[in-house]
Amino acid sequence: MADYKPGDMDIAEQEATYDGFWKWIIRTLVIVGIVLLILAVVGT
Repeated sequence: MADYKPGDMDIAEQEATYDGFWKWIIRTLVIVGIVLLILAVVGT
Protein backbone atom coordinates (compact mmCIF):
# COMPACT_ATOMS: atom_id res chain seq x y z
CA MET A 1 0.00 0.00 0.00
CA ALA A 2 3.02 2.28 0.42
CA ASP A 3 3.50 2.43 -3.38
CA TYR A 4 0.03 3.85 -4.02
CA LYS A 5 -0.13 7.29 -5.65
CA PRO A 6 -3.49 9.08 -5.92
CA GLY A 7 -4.68 9.40 -9.51
CA ASP A 8 -2.40 6.61 -10.74
CA MET A 9 -5.02 3.88 -11.11
CA ASP A 10 -5.92 2.50 -14.56
CA ILE A 11 -9.69 2.87 -14.96
CA ALA A 12 -9.95 1.88 -18.63
CA GLU A 13 -11.97 -1.25 -17.84
CA GLN A 14 -14.42 0.66 -15.64
CA GLU A 15 -14.84 3.31 -18.35
CA ALA A 16 -15.51 0.62 -20.96
CA THR A 17 -18.12 -0.98 -18.70
CA TYR A 18 -19.77 2.40 -18.08
CA ASP A 19 -19.87 3.17 -21.82
CA GLY A 20 -21.34 -0.26 -22.55
CA PHE A 21 -23.98 0.27 -19.89
CA TRP A 22 -25.09 3.58 -21.44
CA LYS A 23 -25.15 2.09 -24.95
CA TRP A 24 -27.42 -0.68 -23.65
CA ILE A 25 -29.71 1.83 -21.91
CA ILE A 26 -29.99 4.05 -25.02
CA ARG A 27 -30.67 1.10 -27.32
CA THR A 28 -33.32 -0.27 -24.96
CA LEU A 29 -35.05 3.11 -24.71
CA VAL A 30 -35.06 3.51 -28.49
CA ILE A 31 -36.51 0.03 -28.99
CA VAL A 32 -39.19 0.60 -26.35
CA GLY A 33 -40.04 3.96 -27.93
CA ILE A 34 -40.38 2.40 -31.38
CA VAL A 35 -42.57 -0.40 -30.01
CA LEU A 36 -44.79 2.12 -28.22
CA LEU A 37 -45.05 4.22 -31.37
CA ILE A 38 -46.02 1.17 -33.44
CA LEU A 39 -48.60 0.16 -30.84
CA ALA A 40 -50.06 3.68 -30.81
CA VAL A 41 -50.36 3.74 -34.62
CA VAL A 42 -51.76 0.22 -34.92
CA GLY A 43 -54.12 0.73 -32.00
CA THR A 44 -55.91 3.65 -33.64
